[in-house]
Amino acid sequence: MNHDSYTDAHLKGVLESVRTIAMAGASPYWNRPSYFVMKYLQAKGFRVHPVNPVAAGETILGETCYADLGDLPEPVDMVDIFRNSEAAGPLADKAVEIGAKVVWMQLTVRNDAAAERAEAAGLTVVMNRCPKIEYARLFGELSWNGFNSRRISSKRRRIV
Repeated sequence: MNHDSYTDAHLKGVLESVRTIAMAGASPYWNRPSYFVMKYLQAKGFRVHPVNPVAAGETILGETCYADLGDLPEPVDMVDIFRNSEAAGPLADKAVEIGAKVVWMQLTVRNDAAAERAEAAGLTVVMNRCPKIEYARLFGELSWNGFNSRRISSKRRRIV
């Protein structure tokens, strides 16, 4: 897999195949990116389990936070990594161990060695992308600025 470029069809297929997500690095603070990504994904129908050893036992957006991926109460389809590139390695390995189908590394997070190990175990890997941004872009949501939605145009509508 070329992790420098993903087709829209590939990313859309990955998002359509996922229903449950473990968010490693989820924050209980409303002003952190992981918080509003989690909130957005929940609003789109995904079940998101927060994972953060510092916030373990707390409730984040109505879900109990777990210390480790191995503590999750149910299998997950995807592990969304909101940690740095170095931490992504052990998290990707744990995703393999718990039977996840997808490892998704957030913006600026890339670990090629971890991706190679996860792919060798049969997982799909996406790096340096945000599922919130990709979902909004690929499923035709205007969002607050309409990037790549093909719904905003500078051309005037012709009235006949």
